[in-house]
Amino acid sequence: MVAGAGTGPGGPRQRLRAWAELLRVSALFSVPGDALAGAAAVGRRPGRGTALAIGASLCLYEAGMALNDWADRDEDAVDRPHRPIPSGRISPAAALGAAGALTATGLALAARAGRPALTVATGLAATVWAYDLHLKHTKAGPAAMAAARSLDLLLGATAAATGTARGTGAGASGGGGRPDNVAGPKATAGAIRTAGPAAAILPPPARGGLTGALPALPAALVLGAHTYGVTAVSRHETQGGSTGTPLAVLATTTALAAAVLGERWGRWGRSGQGQVGLTTTSPAFAGAAPHPEARLTRALDSGAGPGRALPLEGLPGWAAALGAAPQSGGGLPGQSAAPGAASRPEGTLGSGLPGWAPAGPGAGPGPVARVESLLGRTAADPTRLLTLALTGAYLRTAGPPLLHAALNPSPPLTQRAVGGGIRAMIPLQAALAARAGSPVTGLAVMGLVPLARSLARKVSLT
Repeated sequence: MVAGAGTGPGGPRQRLRAWAELLRVSALFSVPGDALAGAAAVGRRPGRGTALAIGASLCLYEAGMALNDWADRDEDAVDRPHRPIPSGRISPAAALGAAGALTATGLALAARAGRPALTVATGLAATVWAYDLHLKHTKAGPAAMAAARSLDLLLGATAAATGTARGTGAGASGGGGRPDNVAGPKATAGAIRTAGPAAAILPPPARGGLTGALPALPAALVLGAHTYGVTAVSRHETQGGSTGTPLAVLATTTALAAAVLGERWGRWGRSGQGQVGLTTTSPAFAGAAPHPEARLTRALDSGAGPGRALPLEGLPGWAAALGAAPQSGGGLPGQSAAPGAASRPEGTLGSGLPGWAPAGPGAGPGPVARVESLLGRTAADPTRLLTLALTGAYLRTAGPPLLHAALNPSPPLTQRAVGGGIRAMIPLQAALAARAGSPVTGLAVMGLVPLARSLARKVSLT
């Protein structure tokens, strides 16, 4: 047998490598985290819908890669003659055919996850094709790429929400709607009815489809903003020469990290059914469960229980059910009855509402006290610590290459900044998942980093 058989210019191994370069398979590991972070953002465990969304995302991502090289074949013949199409290793027709086949496969997988997921996937596919064929070389290019990445996360959220909504109802277990670290009583799929003359139903039933994905919008916007910056830097990777763009993107990266760790965003939680809920520091809600529905269920079971009446006459009654102390004068919890009255105590309902200003002089803690309180809660909460560590990994991956590109905007350093931005998507996705109350999902996403790093040594990200 001849040594090196199959490794010649037309050998199977070389053809496989050419396709790996065309599809940039080393960047594939930045894709699954979109769907996983989307599922975590709506309070769902990864399931069948999440797996289908990941498959659809991978296909649409690779379709975009093949279409990108097909559309840039004339430009690459000058700037990147080593790329698979200009070097003759892959024909333009084959690349275009692969883009079409991968797009169709991605949409078929999304359809299996439900009509809402197919709707989002169709918008994602249209954005990818519009970007590669026209928008890439316009001012709208970075925005289009950012929209594509945001839609990818929303695809995972929609698929997870749709799958859970289908599984709820009589006799449903409801387990798919629980985050991966909730302790205490399992959130029920149906409503919780309280007794008394002013009976209420808590929480509302699960929402599926596009509506159920709404809680994932903040995470989608964060990921989209990061993608916008990476795309803006990539526009200079062949010629270099831009100092301002890497600096601006570095500032944006720092702002995004601060947003992930922001305290106010953390005051608004997600229930186990994907509904928006209020968090509070009341002792009735203390424990490992990060989602309001689980804490509320635990409070109902321990304080009221089935058949016991809860005082829910109006908002003051709601505050009493949530463990907030009523204020003198009959005002709302956290709001003083008159100017100069006592300030709202920490842990009342009002203290968790944005825009509720303290009443009276000296009301509420100062900035230093708030920082100390935040640091204390972070040190006592493993999920917060994990989110902090993952956000630090995001900054460590994206920041230094951007700074180097700003100091020396040469094509190699600019390309390295783009590669760092692509790799940084993985810890950012992991941080978003942990921030949503799913640390196990965050760690699973972070586990993709060694695989991405290993493959990046063999196939370039750019």
